[in-house]
Amino acid sequence: MSNMKNIRFYITPPHPCSYLDDRAARMVFIDPVRDLDLSTLSELSRQGFRRSGDFIYKPECHHCRQCLSSRIPAEEFQPDSSQRRAINRNKDLRMAIRSTRHATDIHYRLYARYIIERHADGDMFPPTREQFEKFLVTGGANSFFIEFWLNDRLMVVATCDPLDDGISAVYTFYDPDENKRSLGTFAIMQQIEWARANRLPYVYLGYWVPQSEKMRYKSNFLPIEVLLDGRWQRISRPMTVTEMDILVKRLSRDESIQDYKRLR
Repeated sequence: MSNMKNIRFYITPPHPCSYLDDRAARMVFIDPVRDLDLSTLSELSRQGFRRSGDFIYKPECHHCRQCLSSRIPAEEFQPDSSQRRAINRNKDLRMAIRSTRHATDIHYRLYARYIIERHADGDMFPPTREQFEKFLVTGGANSFFIEFWLNDRLMVVATCDPLDDGISAVYTFYDPDENKRSLGTFAIMQQIEWARANRLPYVYLGYWVPQSEKMRYKSNFLPIEVLLDGRWQRISRPMTVTEMDILVKRLSRDESIQDYKRLR
């Protein structure tokens, strides 16, 4: 049974936004508690919260609501041609599943390479073993890696949290030298397949930020559901430039958002 009634919520002071330049952000977070029960973590995910290490949080910015929680309905997802190519390029990889608590030096070295070569301008640079442990290894009670190997070479790791209605895609890291393989896309596709195989309806992808270039890839996975005004609403086709502009304007003005039924 969920322990939502016993959770205490806090809010941070304004700080620079990680997604949009020249914006301030605030986060609502719960007491840093390890080993939340499955039901509570699942309910928090449905309400738009996200786990990062020991912290469960969601953005709460009064003048900007662009951080939209997103999830993929696994059974109804239809890959496009580029996503099918990503699958075909990686047919030579072998999948393995392991608890994050069984992470090794091999996992850390791949993570460190990925951060250094792909995210040297981010807040996780420079990578450290302590950071890796707190962020991905010890934060989730039952978190696991979906990992792919080329013979004895680790290529990609998708860190996942189990939920009662799916999995949460916590963080993915991969070999930064393998540009032609589209390993980021491949990892999401494999998380969708894992959810399907385990008869779980959703893959929670975290926040889709319409004006953020680095978050835009999430809208390539269709259909996708986003949490708008407390309701999960489905987008089943790519948005036009005009539709995107309208959405961004409404999110930025703190107005009520209309139901996007025409995108279904």
